[in-house]
Amino acid sequence: MSDRRPVTWLSDPVPGRPCTIIGEVAQAHDGSLGQAHAFIDAIAEAGADAVKFQTHIAAAESTPGEPWRKKFSLQDETRYDYWARMEFSEPQWHGLKQHAEQRGLLFLSSPFSMQAVDLLKRVGVAGWKVASGEVSNLDLIEAMAATRQPVMLSSGMSGLAELDEAVAAVRRHDAPLAVMQCSTMYPTSPEAVGLNMIETFRSRYGCAVGLSDHSSKIYPGLAAATLGAEVLEVHVALSRHMFGPDTIASVTPEELKQLAEGIRFIERMRAAPVDKDSSARELDAMRGIFTKSVVAVGDLAAGTVLKTDHLAAKKPGTGIPARELRKLAGRRLKRAVSHDTPLTWDDLEPPV
Repeated sequence: MSDRRPVTWLSDPVPGRPCTIIGEVAQAHDGSLGQAHAFIDAIAEAGADAVKFQTHIAAAESTPGEPWRKKFSLQDETRYDYWARMEFSEPQWHGLKQHAEQRGLLFLSSPFSMQAVDLLKRVGVAGWKVASGEVSNLDLIEAMAATRQPVMLSSGMSGLAELDEAVAAVRRHDAPLAVMQCSTMYPTSPEAVGLNMIETFRSRYGCAVGLSDHSSKIYPGLAAATLGAEVLEVHVALSRHMFGPDTIASVTPEELKQLAEGIRFIERMRAAPVDKDSSARELDAMRGIFTKSVVAVGDLAAGTVLKTDHLAAKKPGTGIPARELRKLAGRRLKRAVSHDTPLTWDDLEPPV
């Protein structure tokens, strides 16, 4: 049975839709197909909307001389060898997509070559995520946008001029667009998250906006949701003890669940503005329980001219409101009242 997910920007790409929460697997499966399937289950159970992989075809995207960004692999001599080991066959990609859809997840994978785009078109994806390093690869972006499926454009390595060109490439094909703030820092420090860019992108491009977060924390995602982001992507590691270059920048499934619950809570708050006057009127019946009245301090005889030390403010709020206490000084009691009796206007003689 499929898990039910809310309608979000990626399933209905109109700006202002609820946030699409994407669990990014990237290379965390370390070439294991079984591990890749395990990620789908974990991300679905956490309440995300989509699972995203990366589709690498070594011979199509790299050369044997590609340098390591950081040498981490204990079994791959070269970066090219690593990409080759990360490859899945086309039937295996079909199996991953089928599993994701059975779990109610949208299926995504970032392509890193034209061949990968063609493969993913045959497999079927819910949309396209342009990785930070591919933003200058306009031919690749055009190939994705030509499908007229939603395109999510990461901004991690790009200045605004380069982003302008990539946005124009998407719009030449009239594909739905989300521009995502991203800092290529693993993990991203609070000072580098760049939440200010969410509104900058919204104003500059007039499209949906998002955050691709590598902080390993849930806080940037919650903040982005508060700002109305339509897309959030976070890397996921099944455990902080997993091997791989992205673990340090990932959240765990338990944290992803917290994040998803928090975002949906925030969206409900944002969708329900409160009218304070109206809500106060609706609570009139409760005011007598929670507010205070002016009460007598001690037993007071009829004719007593009230002083402030004759009076106190105590619950319930069924008598003269506590805010009137000081205004009652100098007023005369029409009848006797006992200690702790809430005063009413009928207990007082008319003012002179």
